[in-house]
Amino acid sequence: MKKLAALLFAFVFASAAFAAEKFPDISHDELVKAIKEKKVTLIDVNGTDSYKRGHIPGAIDFDTAGKNLAAKLPADKNALIVAYCGNELCTAYVEGAKAAKALGYKNVKHYAKGLQGWKAAGEKTE
Repeated sequence: MKKLAALLFAFVFASAAFAAEKFPDISHDELVKAIKEKKVTLIDVNGTDSYKRGHIPGAIDFDTAGKNLAAKLPADKNALIVAYCGNELCTAYVEGAKAAKALGYKNVKHYAKGLQGWKAAGEKTE
């Protein structure tokens, strides 16, 4: 019983620590504008299979980029980096956002609507 309680506590603590890091949201309209102006680098954190089925145009597949993420991001550490995942309930985006932040990027945001919201707004995928 003690082991189960300790495991449960560790899981809750890890989940809280994982969720503790928040990144500011970017609105749909702001993201569309940034894409049109070529002023954003997108990180898709939905997994390679999902990425192959469709992603926001120009997005980087986080899983495929792996340790080469730095080479795929802009040299300017103040550049806008936006991470997204599936929908507003998905928290996987944090992995991509944290990776960009760890590489020194200062303007990292989250597109909360994710891929589902992008499609629901009638936007195209590639």
